[in-house]
Amino acid sequence: MNTCRLAFAGNPNAGKTTLFNTLTGARQHVGNYPGITVERKEGQLRHDDCDLAIVDLPGCYSLTAYSQEELVAREVLVNERPDLVVNVTDATKLERHLYLTVQFLELGVPLLLALNMMDDVRARGLQIDQQRLAEGLGCPVVGVVARSGEGRQQLLDSAIVAARQRQGGWQGLQLSYGPDIDPVLEDLSNRIAAAGLLAQRYPARWLALKYIEGDDQILALGQQTDSSLSRQLEETVDQLREHCLKTLNTFPEAIIADYRYGFIHTLLKETLTYPQTTNRLDVTDKIDQVLTHKLAGPLLMLGLLYAMFHITFTLGEYPMQALEWLFGLIGDGVRALLPEGHLQSLLVSGIIDGVGGVLGFVPLIIIMFLMIAFLEDSGYMARVAYMLDKVFRTFGLHGSSVMPFIISGGIAGGCAVPGVMAARTLRSPREKLATILTAPFMPCGAKIPVFLLLIGAFFANHRPLIMFLITLTAWAMALLVARLLRSTLIRGESTPFVMELPPYRWPTLQGLLIHTWERTWEYIRKAGTVILAISVLLWTAMTFPTLDAGSLAAFDQQRTTIAQQMNESEAQQEALAAIDRAESTAALKHSFAGRLGQMLEPVSQWAGFNWRTNIALLGGVAAKEVIVSTLGTAYSLGEVDVEEADSLVERIQQDPDWNQAAALAVILFVLLYAPCFVTLVVMARESSWGWACFALLFNSALAFALACLVYQTGLRLL
Repeated sequence: MNTCRLAFAGNPNAGKTTLFNTLTGARQHVGNYPGITVERKEGQLRHDDCDLAIVDLPGCYSLTAYSQEELVAREVLVNERPDLVVNVTDATKLERHLYLTVQFLELGVPLLLALNMMDDVRARGLQIDQQRLAEGLGCPVVGVVARSGEGRQQLLDSAIVAARQRQGGWQGLQLSYGPDIDPVLEDLSNRIAAAGLLAQRYPARWLALKYIEGDDQILALGQQTDSSLSRQLEETVDQLREHCLKTLNTFPEAIIADYRYGFIHTLLKETLTYPQTTNRLDVTDKIDQVLTHKLAGPLLMLGLLYAMFHITFTLGEYPMQALEWLFGLIGDGVRALLPEGHLQSLLVSGIIDGVGGVLGFVPLIIIMFLMIAFLEDSGYMARVAYMLDKVFRTFGLHGSSVMPFIISGGIAGGCAVPGVMAARTLRSPREKLATILTAPFMPCGAKIPVFLLLIGAFFANHRPLIMFLITLTAWAMALLVARLLRSTLIRGESTPFVMELPPYRWPTLQGLLIHTWERTWEYIRKAGTVILAISVLLWTAMTFPTLDAGSLAAFDQQRTTIAQQMNESEAQQEALAAIDRAESTAALKHSFAGRLGQMLEPVSQWAGFNWRTNIALLGGVAAKEVIVSTLGTAYSLGEVDVEEADSLVERIQQDPDWNQAAALAVILFVLLYAPCFVTLVVMARESSWGWACFALLFNSALAFALACLVYQTGLRLL
C-alpha cells in the first residue's frame, strides 16, 4: 500500500487541527474554542514511501448525532472508510477525551490514539504508561506535542504500520453494559444481523447500541430501510426504557455512559500516575481565578477590548496615511497619462478611488486581526464565552451563541457568513434561529472601514472610544432583538450550556501569522474581485446616462463667457473649476444611481443621509465593503475638488451635508441594517428564505428608525 487515507478526529481543543497543520502545512485557522472547525479540511504529505491523504474532521464529543459536527464526523468514517482514524486527545484530560475513543472502538474503526500536549503532562508531573494503555484499548498509542512537532516521526511511522495492518471488516469493542442492557443488546444485535439491516454500513452490535441510545439518524435510516423490523426494535427499546426507569430510575443511555466511564476509569487506574501534590492549582486555574472572576473578569474584558482598539489606531495611523498618499499618487499619474473621458473616469473614480479607499484600511485590519488571533489562540476567547453565558441566557440565547457572535465580528473584524454557519452547533432550533437572525448585527470586517472612515473624519480625537462604543452597541442591540424575538416569534425554553475551557497557551508565531494572513487576504481578495466588480457596476450606474447635448452646451457656454469676461488669473481658474464641479454634480444627479439616490432623499434626510450616501448604502446590500468604495466614487465624480482633497475623509468633511450627527446616524445604520447578499443566502440555507427576508426588512427598518432618532437628537445636542 503506497497510499494511506487517514482521518484526524477528536474533541474540540484537543489540538487536532494544530497537529493537522503541523504535518501537512495546510493553511487552516487554528482556534482555541469549540466549534472552530466546521467545514471539512484535507491535506497531503509523503512519509518514507507512503503518500498520506489526511482529512481533518470537525471536533466532536461523541459519535451520537446530536450536533452537525458529530453527524459529519460519523458519516465521513462510515461512508469513506479511511484506512486509519488518528484520535487526537488532550493527554492532560484523558478521562474526558477517552469517552470518544471508546465510541470509536465500539464502532470498530481502525484506530491510533495520539496523546497530545505531552509537554503539559510532564509539567504537571503526570506519568502515562503508553504501552499498557495501548494493550488495554487494543490500538497503538503515541505521545506528541502538536505545537512543537514532538513525536511527529513516531506518529507517522505508527500510522502507516497500523493502516497497512488493517484487514477485513470492522470489529467493534464489546463492552459489558450491565445485566439490564446486555441481554437486550444481544437480542437486538442478533435480529439486526439476521435481517442484514444496514449491514453494508454499520456493525450489527453498534447499530443495536444506537437504537438503545435513541440516535435519531439511525432510527430514521432504519425506518427507511426496513420499517417493520425497525418498529419491532424500537418497541423492544421502549420496554427496556420502562424497565430501567422502574428499577434503576434512569435511562438506558445513561447506564451505557456510566459503563463506558467505568471502563475508562479502570483503565486509567492502571496506566495514569498522578503526582503527590494533587491539590495544587495549575497555571490555567490561577489565571482563571482573575480573568473569569465575577467582577474583575468582565471589567478586564472591556479594558482589553478598549486597549485593542487604541493600539490598532495608534500603530495603524501612519501606514494608512502612506497608502492614502500612494493611491492619490497613482490617481494623479493616471490623470496625467490619459485624456479626460470615460476611460480616465473609470480608472480613477471607479477603480482607484473606489477599491483604493477600501485597501487603504489594510494596515488597521492587519493589526486588529493579529490581536484577535492572539486572543483566540491563547484560549481567552473561550473565557469570553464562559463569562457571557449567563447574560445570553437572560436574553433567550444559549452560551454557544457567543461563538457565532464573535466569529461574526463581536470583537470586530469577523464575518457574518461563517458566524451564521457556526450556529449549527446549537441543538435547539429556536436558539439557533435567534442566533442566526442577530449575529449579523456584529461589526464585521466589511463594516469596519466605514466606521474607520467616519470616525477619522468627525471623531479623530476619540477614535478608540467611538470604536469601543460601536462594539458595545452591536452586542446590546443583538441581545435586545434576541429577547424580543424569543418573547414573540421564537418562543421556547432555553437549553443547558456546557463548554470546555482549554488551557492557556502562548500562540505560535506561525499560527498567528497564518490566521492574520487568512483574514487579511480574504479582505484584500474581496477588494480585488467582489468590490472591484461592484465598484465598476456602480461607476456605470453613476455615469450613465450622460447629460444631454443641451446641458453640456450650457456648461460650455458658461466657460466661454468666463473666458471672455476674465483675463488669465487665479479668479478665472476658480470660476472655471466651479463650473466643472457643477457639471460633475449635475451629471451624477442625472445618472441612474443619482436619480435613485435623490428619489430616496426626502425620506432618508430624516436620518441625515444625502443622495450620495443613499447610493453607497444601497450598494452595501450587495457587500458592505463597497460602501466606502462607492462613496469614494461618488465624491470623485461629484462637486468636491479632487485636486485639493487628498483623501475621502477630507472630501466628506468638506460636504455641508455631513456633520457629527449624520456620521453617528450612518454608523448606526451600517451596523444594523440588512445583511449582505452572501449572508442572506447562508441565512436562508441555515433556516429558510422567509426568515432571510425577515432579516432583510426588519433589520433595515430597525436601523433606519434608530438612525433617525440619533440624527434628530444629535442635531439638537451636538
